[in-house]
Amino acid sequence: MSSGNSFKDALARRETQIGLWLAMASPYTAEMCAGAGFDWLLLDGEHSPLDLRTTLAQMQAIAPYPSHAIIRPPVGDTVLIKQILDIGAQTLLIPMIDTAEQARQMVAATRYPPDGIRGVGAGIARASRWGNIGDYVDKANQMVCLLLQVETLTGLGNLDAIARQPGVDGVFLGAADLSASMGYLGQPSHPVVMNAMADAVRRILDAGKAPGVLCTDEAQARHFIGMGCRFVAVGVDTLLLSNATRRLARLFKGDGGAEPPAGY
Repeated sequence: MSSGNSFKDALARRETQIGLWLAMASPYTAEMCAGAGFDWLLLDGEHSPLDLRTTLAQMQAIAPYPSHAIIRPPVGDTVLIKQILDIGAQTLLIPMIDTAEQARQMVAATRYPPDGIRGVGAGIARASRWGNIGDYVDKANQMVCLLLQVETLTGLGNLDAIARQPGVDGVFLGAADLSASMGYLGQPSHPVVMNAMADAVRRILDAGKAPGVLCTDEAQARHFIGMGCRFVAVGVDTLLLSNATRRLARLFKGDGGAEPPAGY
């Protein structure tokens, strides 16, 4: 039975979803990427200059295309989550989740009562197309896909309880912050970090949820897909542009600077 969220349904069918990270905060480039053929596009509000209005503009740019927009807010704030859902988001990736209690709070923030605490204002919001989707409030809870980002040693210690929380659809492993938490700042591909992430993927699968990662290195991305990761971002728009422009500059002017390490 369809939930009304194509991305959530694909995860439930255990289909691997390939995505692209968007950090340019531009509806123009978001639409360009939406036409490339990715299953999902992550609008990054944590590490790019996104606000609510620019998030909405990118969602509107992506809407005519098959790619599914996933929104990452800067923080798991109940009020901000309410606003993001009201502008029409269905899938959220919440950063810096360390405990099962935080996971429960995020589930509650994304659901209408009595299942949660999301404020009810759909009649004046884009989510219901300003009342044109008459049964929106009845179906909204099942349409939400909630992804939680675990990216610290504390989070790894509580991973089983986080992943098993009802209402959580998937757990994303943030290699950059996790490597820093483990004492390997700037080394997200360090073998110790990769081993910890591999173990985490197995634990998420054992909990019956979808694991996710971001890997800009092709071999590493294919490795995690082979392990069973179900939503995998394989690139970042800013890195694609910056790497391509550096290569072009080097072609004509010599050394244009080193490329950032793969793996993000």
